[in-house]
Amino acid sequence: MSFIIGPDETSNSPRDFSIASNASSTSRDVAAAAAAPPPQQRTFFHSRRIKKGEIERPWLDKKDPREKWVTILPLIGIFLGLVASGLIIYDGVMSVQNHVYCPVYESDFSRPLSDKVWTKDVQVGGFGNGQFEQTTNTDENVFVKDGMLVLKPTLQNEEWMTTNHVLNLTLDGTCTSNSWKDCVAVTNTTNGTVVNPVRSARVTTKGGASIKYGRVEVEAKLPAGDWLWPAIWMMPVKNTYGPWPASGEIDIMESRGNNYSYPQGGNNIISSTLHWGPDSANDGWWHNNKKQEAFHTTYSTGFHTYGLEWSEKYIYSYIDNRLMQVLYTNFDKPFWKKGKFPPADAERTRLIDPWSQTGHFSTPFDQDFYLILNVAVGGSNGWFEDGVKGKPWVDDSPRAKHDFWNAREQWYPTWQESGQMEIRSVKIWQQKGYNGC
Repeated sequence: MSFIIGPDETSNSPRDFSIASNASSTSRDVAAAAAAPPPQQRTFFHSRRIKKGEIERPWLDKKDPREKWVTILPLIGIFLGLVASGLIIYDGVMSVQNHVYCPVYESDFSRPLSDKVWTKDVQVGGFGNGQFEQTTNTDENVFVKDGMLVLKPTLQNEEWMTTNHVLNLTLDGTCTSNSWKDCVAVTNTTNGTVVNPVRSARVTTKGGASIKYGRVEVEAKLPAGDWLWPAIWMMPVKNTYGPWPASGEIDIMESRGNNYSYPQGGNNIISSTLHWGPDSANDGWWHNNKKQEAFHTTYSTGFHTYGLEWSEKYIYSYIDNRLMQVLYTNFDKPFWKKGKFPPADAERTRLIDPWSQTGHFSTPFDQDFYLILNVAVGGSNGWFEDGVKGKPWVDDSPRAKHDFWNAREQWYPTWQESGQMEIRSVKIWQQKGYNGC
């Protein structure tokens, strides 16, 4: 740091001051100011960078012994987290066994559907859910093309919707159900009831490929379109423990065709469920229902493998590989205890445990089940919640199908681009030790 002092301020020579007239003094001052040289530029401050090490740091001279815990505690936490993760992974691996399997059925759909394995359901009953589709066996709704099995929903015959008509599938013997309500539908222009407003497809392996414990994998691309309901699921060959849901149902995958903005989950979410209960009013599905959201995409934009592994000790579903589990249910206690059902139903009739007498914790999932692939539409069981996202019908209304049909200009255009389910392959294996494997 340096200071420079001007020469005028260091001079010690005396100055003469004289008194003169105001005019002459002023003139001399002005002349002197004009003749004087300009003042020298003054610099007051210079800064220099402080060199490293010149600043004292007294806080380094003495360390606080407690500071080491700032490092030790996070390291302990990381170690414990790794140990816990390892135990969880180990427990999961040990709970799933590598079973030996026998192939039951495999197809890449390079050829037409085998009548020995597949059945095309022809029904109007909606499988108990009040669904709006009539399932057919026609090439319009179910066909094999370019190595794909395609299930495609289409509009119903418009004339059947607008004039009195009876759709009776028993007349030509095509109905695949023994129940009258699954085979007959009516359009009555007076009371507003109509036949099923949509035609679609449901195919099953009931007659040709079933398993008791084993593995199933279906590679498929799900449909996109409002109010579509695709599903890959399994039902028991026989109602050994009673009518649905007493004998069980396995939903490997079900979804909705609506887009990602649908509050209940659209084609960006799939769910997997087990249905079981002493009657339809007491279904324990909510004890084991899981959802899986697609990561930054939807299940309608590409193919995924929807799988199931099922043994006498557990059952779980997965997507693409066994590490991507969706639903896992351990058969560790009787299903009657799992359900915690009330002692009686709404009619005060005592509920009877239909499973525990077998002595198997896997009951009712200890019987032969077959595979079902379908694209349902709408329904009146709450799968599509009333009043949400412009739903054009109300579940409890007797005119639900009629109202849905009248709104077709809203929902049918959403089906045009990719409103069908495409299946690339189906593989079914039987666990060794059962069914002759």
